[in-house]
Amino acid sequence: MTGTTPDDAPPGPDDEAAGRLAACALDLAGRFAAGATLWAVAPGREDHASHVAVEFVHPVIVGKRSLPAIAATGGDPTDRVRTGARSGDLVLLVGPGDDPVLGDIARRTPAWGLTTAWIGWGSSRPDDCGAHRLWLDGDAEEDVVRSYHLLWELVHVCLEQPDVLPGVGADPASCPVCADDLDLAEVAVPDGDRAVVRTPEGTTTVDTTLVGPIRTHDLVLVQAGVALQTVTGDAL
Repeated sequence: MTGTTPDDAPPGPDDEAAGRLAACALDLAGRFAAGATLWAVAPGREDHASHVAVEFVHPVIVGKRSLPAIAATGGDPTDRVRTGARSGDLVLLVGPGDDPVLGDIARRTPAWGLTTAWIGWGSSRPDDCGAHRLWLDGDAEEDVVRSYHLLWELVHVCLEQPDVLPGVGADPASCPVCADDLDLAEVAVPDGDRAVVRTPEGTTTVDTTLVGPIRTHDLVLVQAGVALQTVTGDAL
């Protein structure tokens, strides 16, 4: 009688979660090596955001480097990240999958040029552009804290192996709605049939005739200087 040995067994849920965590840590380490700052966001549980920032800025293990991190607490976290983060920075979201603030930030970060990781639980959201999804079975305090502790430790493991880090300027994760040279942009200043929009490369002016009236902070898909479509949460 033959059976499946542990070495022959197909990957299970734990293996998949470990793989996602490792991929996320490697990506974050590459961005830190390129000078990124981490922004931690946890609406309703700002203690998690503060804990993450302290963890990265003040490593408890002697010899580990301090990594720049900011807790986006108080006020509107979306606006804090929008106005404070630079293209190339990181955002770590902590909270349930149906949190509207976290979902809104995850949708916008590609237009801001940010890399996003989401430690979440509960009902899953659509796959947001460029987001590393580190999903938990529930919101148990010890599991949430353990997740970002593990992420912090793995980031440092990757930083100690510079040969494996993604190169500076490596292509971000692809977005299913941004294919065919369509770029996601956020409207900064609407002006009639034109608008100044924010992209990972900075701000630029695009023609908005095809999408009709738009408002500040609307998301649009742009090609060759023309906004072709407005984007809603459902589209992402």
